[in-house]
Amino acid sequence: MRRIAMFVAASTMTLSLAGCGVLNATGSSTSASPTKGNDITVGVLMPDKINTRYTNFDYPIMAAKIAELTNKQGKVDYQNAASSAATQATQMRKMIDEKVDVIILDSVDAHAIAGTVKKAKAAGIPVIAYDRLAEGPIDAYVSFDNELVGEVQARTLLEGIGSNVDTSDKVVMVNGSPTDPNAKQFKTGAMSELNGKVTIADSYDTKDWNPDIAEQEVTKAIGSLGKDNIAAVYSANDAMAGGIVKALKAAGVTEMPPITGQDADLDAIQRILIGEQYMTVYKPYPDEAEAAAQMAVYKVQGKDIQFDALTQDTVDSPTNKNIPSQLVQVNAVTKSKIKDTVVADGIYKISQICTAAYKTACAQAGLK
Repeated sequence: MRRIAMFVAASTMTLSLAGCGVLNATGSSTSASPTKGNDITVGVLMPDKINTRYTNFDYPIMAAKIAELTNKQGKVDYQNAASSAATQATQMRKMIDEKVDVIILDSVDAHAIAGTVKKAKAAGIPVIAYDRLAEGPIDAYVSFDNELVGEVQARTLLEGIGSNVDTSDKVVMVNGSPTDPNAKQFKTGAMSELNGKVTIADSYDTKDWNPDIAEQEVTKAIGSLGKDNIAAVYSANDAMAGGIVKALKAAGVTEMPPITGQDADLDAIQRILIGEQYMTVYKPYPDEAEAAAQMAVYKVQGKDIQFDALTQDTVDSPTNKNIPSQLVQVNAVTKSKIKDTVVADGIYKISQICTAAYKTACAQAGLK
């Protein structure tokens, strides 16, 4: 409730500024930094290719918004690190050497990238941390309320187990990468809901969010617990949920226990339709990606009032305090919520979801 109240307050402030015409203003405050025109270059660094959202949603939405804000004069230098922290550091140093105007950074390893963030700062290049809170002197952060994501996953998981859930129910937890600070927050949020209600029989922190490793972890859990003694599997994201389903099928499980996810990947939505995955967390990527694009453009153009209106919240990293931030809200997606979330928001068309293999399940779910 505290986090939601904070978000509502921030939203109210933003609306108030919009009502005064501030958000659409082209000027800047008297304390604005030296401004640049529309001919700017925005570096965009994404962490991996395992999660399809970065290529399919985040980057295209950012690029479109940057083009809109700069009358199509702004350029975007997009790089994906393919889960390698070393590669991402090299990509970012290259952007610094090429003197991009601002960098939007979704870090592979939030701690390891801190030194490169310092190099950007020394070169006068602002860094907007995106989705994952990088360490070092970043200028702003936009993401989702990560503990709330974990809470939503866990609450929905308990609903999936049923009203007779108790501490004898064994849950396997497949958490995200230990180098991703978000993973720790998802886990903290989930545990705040699961503690005292179920037994966490096994818990894994999964390197690089790798679905193959998640599959191996659940195979190990099945070996120690038995395939019929797992009441539910907490999976921190959809890609790993896919690996978890493979492990359970390989063990002979035909009726899946409730399995969580995150990111609303298309194949996860389809798994939910046929009962192989219980839920996913839909994070409105257009809101997050557009906010990052706006922050980047406003920051380098010296539009301080507009920038401040987007960053009414603050967060702390291990190295920096009171980082200007925006936290976007999330939604749980179960079978009955598909139409009102990812379809209603235009993330997927029904024709994309309801391919031949899913026609019957789509009809039963009212997706027509």
